[in-house]
Amino acid sequence: MGASEQGAGQRRERFERGMEVLTRVDGEGGQRVVDALADISPELAHQVVAWGFGDVYSRPELASRDRQLVTLGMLTALGGCEPQLEVHINASLNVGLSPVEITEALLHSAVYCGFPKALNATFVAKKVFGERGLLPVTAA
Repeated sequence: MGASEQGAGQRRERFERGMEVLTRVDGEGGQRVVDALADISPELAHQVVAWGFGDVYSRPELASRDRQLVTLGMLTALGGCEPQLEVHINASLNVGLSPVEITEALLHSAVYCGFPKALNATFVAKKVFGERGLLPVTAA
């Protein structure tokens, strides 16, 4: 096998591993992102899957639920990432975080990110929870 074929094989393996993780974590939401990029930037879609999920999300050092908590915090801190927050709030539910844990993480982010960003993220969570029949959110 030549270097070019080997590189193509590794590229394909990373993408396949990433799609496994993406599907497990994001479900249909991840595939929708990949599909939405197909006619504008299929390479960006490939990198999101292969690098983001195949190389980073698949690492065993953090559990999926912990990765999602970090992701929620980072997207909240960045601001302006509401579409990505919607995907990752769904993903957080998919990997076992409860609505209470998610809203607590978003409340905690207000201390470091400010109320406007925490409010925006919380309203995205409200939309997701409403779509999934998880409102009202109450502590146990």
